[in-house]
Amino acid sequence: MNTESADEETQQKNHKKYRKDKPWDNDDIDHWKIQPWSTEDGDELPGGHLLEESSFATLFPKYRESYLRSVWPVVTKHLDAVGISCELNLIEGSMTVRTTKKTKDPYSILKARDLLKLLSRSIPVAQAIKILQDDWQCDIVKIGGLVRNKERFVKRRQRLVGPDGSTLKALELLTECFVLVQGNTVSIMGNTWKGLKQARRVVVDCMKNIHPVYHLKRLMIQKELEKDPALKEEDWSRFLPQFPKKKNVQRRKVKVKAKKSYTHYAQTRPPRKIDLQLDSGEYYFNDTQKKKEKKRFEQAEISKQKRQAKETSEYQPPPKTQRMSNETEPKSSGPDLDRLKDRIAKRDKAKSGDLSDFVQGSSKRGTKTR
Repeated sequence: MNTESADEETQQKNHKKYRKDKPWDNDDIDHWKIQPWSTEDGDELPGGHLLEESSFATLFPKYRESYLRSVWPVVTKHLDAVGISCELNLIEGSMTVRTTKKTKDPYSILKARDLLKLLSRSIPVAQAIKILQDDWQCDIVKIGGLVRNKERFVKRRQRLVGPDGSTLKALELLTECFVLVQGNTVSIMGNTWKGLKQARRVVVDCMKNIHPVYHLKRLMIQKELEKDPALKEEDWSRFLPQFPKKKNVQRRKVKVKAKKSYTHYAQTRPPRKIDLQLDSGEYYFNDTQKKKEKKRFEQAEISKQKRQAKETSEYQPPPKTQRMSNETEPKSSGPDLDRLKDRIAKRDKAKSGDLSDFVQGSSKRGTKTR
């Protein structure tokens, strides 16, 4: 045990044996502080200028053209001060910035790029020029794709602005950031990364149907708790309000019947089960089906024979005894002779001209008595 502890002590002693102190190994230095570019402190580029030219371009909407033309001299003046050249192309509707030989700070081209983005998103030039300072940052939140429904998107965006812009103004005061809602984007400018992060969270949660008032209450309480040094190292969860949890209520799905496409031609009927079995050959190999069909045909044949026997029995001739009795009846030997004689006598009278039978008032017919 003693040998192991001795080895550990020697390792700890020799841990920093070959390590030399660096200039930045000093507790007095704030490593998070952004130091401005200064040639007096020895901040110089190799060769005195950038080796390659860098450029950025961005488009702007048509309604910003007149405003940008009026404020472009101000933009040019501030960019020339940091050694950046700019160009406004009204034909293509674009703005371009590029480095020159006078550029001393390499990061200034990225600041100029952010300036063009803010100007194209309807931020006033007096506010947008602040981004050229080292302690100012910006964040552009794209909210156009967070909500699918257009009407719902417009309502939630208006909820973020609030009545007469009151919600947006309260958010600016609590986060110490400049916030502008324009179209499908929200532009945020601030001099602290913490404020940018808080403002972005409020914007994104508002598009996710979480009201900004919950975040505003939370930020107000955090502001008050920061003033108390006794609560600096404690957990603040017991003081902060909790967001209402979303209830996943399952709604009844409405079944939408698909509309059948109209065709001018008659639709073919689907094949029967027997037809499918015949095509596949299953019909001929199914023994149970063959037995059923055979039994059905036998029953049909029996019922057919019974029906035919019933029909033939109704139309059978009379029995033999009755037919023989009808044959024994005396038949007439010939035509009626008396009737034939009368007809011949009438015909002879008509030929001889005796028309007494056809004259009115003749003695043969007799007279009517009153």
